[in-house]
Amino acid sequence: MKLVQVRLEESSRPVPPPHAAAAIALTVAMFVLFAQGRVKVEVVCLVLISLLAIGLYTFPLEGRTPAYGLTVAFAGFGHEALIAICSLMILGRGLVTTGALEPATALLGRLWTYSKELGLLCTLVVCGGISMFINDTPVMVLAMPILLNLASKTGVPASQTLMPLNAAVLLGGMSTTIGTSTNLLVVSIARDLGLPEIGIFDFTPIALMGVAFALPYLWLVMPRLLPSHRPTTIDSPRRFFASLYVEATSVVVDLTLEELKTRIGTDIATGGVSRGSRNFRPHDPAIHLRAGDIVQIEGSAEDIRQASDRTRAPLIHTGTSRGPGGASGDEDVVAEVVVGVGSSLIGATVRSAQIGDRYGASVIGLYRPDRTLFHEQLDLAEETLEIGDVLLIRGDRVRLNELQVAEGAMILEGAAEAPRTALAPAALLIVAAVITAAGLKLVPISIAALAGTIAMIATGCVKFDRVGRALSGEVIVLVAASIALGRALLETGAAAWLGGGLAMLLGPLPAPIALVAVMSFAALMTNFSSNTAAAAVSTPIAVSIAMQLGIPAEAMVLAVLFGCNLAFATPVAYQTNILIMSAGGYQFRDYVRAGLPLVILMVVTLSVLLVLRYGI
Repeated sequence: MKLVQVRLEESSRPVPPPHAAAAIALTVAMFVLFAQGRVKVEVVCLVLISLLAIGLYTFPLEGRTPAYGLTVAFAGFGHEALIAICSLMILGRGLVTTGALEPATALLGRLWTYSKELGLLCTLVVCGGISMFINDTPVMVLAMPILLNLASKTGVPASQTLMPLNAAVLLGGMSTTIGTSTNLLVVSIARDLGLPEIGIFDFTPIALMGVAFALPYLWLVMPRLLPSHRPTTIDSPRRFFASLYVEATSVVVDLTLEELKTRIGTDIATGGVSRGSRNFRPHDPAIHLRAGDIVQIEGSAEDIRQASDRTRAPLIHTGTSRGPGGASGDEDVVAEVVVGVGSSLIGATVRSAQIGDRYGASVIGLYRPDRTLFHEQLDLAEETLEIGDVLLIRGDRVRLNELQVAEGAMILEGAAEAPRTALAPAALLIVAAVITAAGLKLVPISIAALAGTIAMIATGCVKFDRVGRALSGEVIVLVAASIALGRALLETGAAAWLGGGLAMLLGPLPAPIALVAVMSFAALMTNFSSNTAAAAVSTPIAVSIAMQLGIPAEAMVLAVLFGCNLAFATPVAYQTNILIMSAGGYQFRDYVRAGLPLVILMVVTLSVLLVLRYGI
């Protein structure tokens, strides 16, 4: 606690010293700019770091060299918290690119068709549980399309499910130190202030008890406070004609076509079955699938891929020397390629074009506007291509660009990286090992997460040249700036001065009320500015108040940690709030109406739990 104790004398001054006043001014300016949203977050952060570096170098701290000011300003870029946060982003990317979480999402979809209420409850619990270990944003990115799809099928407005889900994910992330970057930041700053290190699950029981109080509100009350926005028009996705190759290991062997439909879902249309030289009609009741059968299906690109995963029957790679079920490249993407005017593919068939042999790609689907392929041709490989046909092709991105130039075709926007499902078990094992090592305190989370990142790259779950896609430049500079600002508030005595002022205001009040005030202050700041910035400012102040009022410092640090996660009352409070805004058709007042009661409920509940836990 030496760093705080050295500065306690500053709290008795009626005005802050010059360095402290400058640090406070920078903090206020940063909050104002974040709240206005007129300047990009990353620009504000970089300017803040620059001003700290220039200011502390030109006007050094008392008893310090100018170079020490640079150390304070740039400390965030080398801080272990930033290393841990970046590593966790890459781990989350590994789970996404391998499709490791898709079985859980498929199960949720089946629950929703059985019961909407049960489906919502399970979705809240599952996504909240996942966010305890994975950053909130990728969890929402995975879950949001599922809810939007379910909204069109079940009739439940997405506007009444997206915000409760977002709140559940944020609450789940609040429950462990690795759940959000904010938690890691608070814990790291507290350790820098001299407090014992807070473990990954040390406050999980308190947080989960608070979540238990919030869950009924999220499930039963919040949806009723939100508007019912139903889309007037829904853009139908392209439905591609494709074929499944039934192998001996496929789970559909010996099933009838009706049983096959049940397994692959109602969104997929099934056509006939080809068996050698024989063709069977789509509704032939006598046909039982055998190894070697080719089943025609029709659906969106995502539905086709899921049908292949559920049946363990590969999509036929027509026009490729790899043959059915052949291994695909490590850098594969799935892209839609349209046959344009003047394309050399016009009049050719998929087989004669030799796309697989020439470009190492696999044609796995074909879309033809306003025509039904089932009634025209059973063999996709022999279908004559026409202007406007869209091929669904899987292959290396670079080779597909070569195809685009050489064949006069055009790759539509939105080529998606194909999930490397064979590596999903490895990705899950790596993440589990990281969580176990950090949870048992065998190594710090920064070391565990970095080791997991290396394992992800070594196993191919995340390709090294794709690492940049997992990292957010905005988050990196925001965390670095927050660490630098927090350290500047501490080094200049600003935190002690602010803490002394708040302690004077809170002194006459009971200690539990002081804890409630600190949590409320953090929650207020996080809803109108960055939660990481709120954490950087509030943590040193909370520790200073705890020392001056005789309250356990860890309890006050957790009050800040919890408060900075209660980002429910405004759309600018957290990036996932903005993510769901347009999808749910929300307005600012919707966040206030549904989110503010949740903030109040959680402040009261978590404060009571902290008071009881620490005997305040």
